[in-house]
Amino acid sequence: MNQNNKLRLTWISFFSYGLTGALVIVTGVVLGNIADYFQLPISRMSNTFTFLNSGILAAIFLNAWLMEIIPLKRQLIFGFLLMVLAVLGLMSGHNLTIFSLSMFVLGVVSGITMSIGTYLITHLYAGRQRGSRLLFTDSFFSMAGTLFPMLAGVLLAREITWYWVYACIGGVYVVIFILTLLSDFPVLSARDADTAGQKRQQTRESWGPGVALLALAALCYILGQLGFISWVPEYATSRFDMDIQQAGGLVGNFWTAYMIGMWVFSALLRFFDLQRTVTVLAALSAFFMYLFIHAGDPALLPWCLLALGFVSSAIYTTIITLGSQQTRVTSPKLVNFILTCGTIGTMLTFVVTGPIVARYGVSAALQICNILYVKVFVLCLLLGLVSRHRTHSQVIS
Repeated sequence: MNQNNKLRLTWISFFSYGLTGALVIVTGVVLGNIADYFQLPISRMSNTFTFLNSGILAAIFLNAWLMEIIPLKRQLIFGFLLMVLAVLGLMSGHNLTIFSLSMFVLGVVSGITMSIGTYLITHLYAGRQRGSRLLFTDSFFSMAGTLFPMLAGVLLAREITWYWVYACIGGVYVVIFILTLLSDFPVLSARDADTAGQKRQQTRESWGPGVALLALAALCYILGQLGFISWVPEYATSRFDMDIQQAGGLVGNFWTAYMIGMWVFSALLRFFDLQRTVTVLAALSAFFMYLFIHAGDPALLPWCLLALGFVSSAIYTTIITLGSQQTRVTSPKLVNFILTCGTIGTMLTFVVTGPIVARYGVSAALQICNILYVKVFVLCLLLGLVSRHRTHSQVIS
């Protein structure tokens, strides 16, 4: 594979995470306006975004097998057509059924691109370089989380209809589409089984208990993170009387620090043991989230979110990297399994937090998210007893 093609595939991976980040993170900012648009309570409206998260989950789960049947390039081209149809569906009018279906399609498109992007990085890079590249790739998730909530806040403050935010997000896929047309993709098919015989045998080795711990940690982390950040705007506006642009700025603070943290840790993680590092970062993240929830002064909120975003930035990608190092040779199925478990957390975001907000209030939902972060810390601590990453990272680096 020539270097230019490898670079294009890498950028497709970057933008695939940016697309998912934009779709998922902007929800908290536009939720109130969409609830007003459909004249529904905000807690009930939040449940319709489960269609978005379900679409992401379904696509990632199925794509572990579909990648070996349908060429990656064809999937991404078809995804562009689906993206256009979904955005047009959102613009079609006051129809909640079409809105829910369009959200599901957006989720499917996002899940397809994210699973392909994750596979491309794990296919193109190995060892500690893989972890560094995955971390940098995931920084595009947070970059989108920085830019699009602020963009949404500006558009909504100027009374521009919320669906134009999703039209802007569609622009990210236009870039993916152009890069896809210019690139050659690795081929995954049954025919490759003969030429990669020994690798196939190695990928069938037992994943071990470490993968189960990491999968559960991925689920708890994503559920805690997205549950927390999705309700931060509502928490800020209801408790501290901030306007929507200020609340969107808070979300932007979190993802800006998250993005910077990823760039920093992508350089630092190669020098430290991944399991010990992720355990420390999970403990610090739980602590800073606790400070945010119990802060009485609104001036402290941006600082708490900056600290939380920075220290939590490397957790999810490190979990995926550790999972890929639990076997000698990583298969797409193992990586997609952990990614799928994380996406289950995405799907459950409003299923879990919506009823809590409706019954006990936003603060209670944030406290549940804090408990989930504590669970991530405990799971990462237990991982130290069974992880195989020290042996396998030396073999493949």
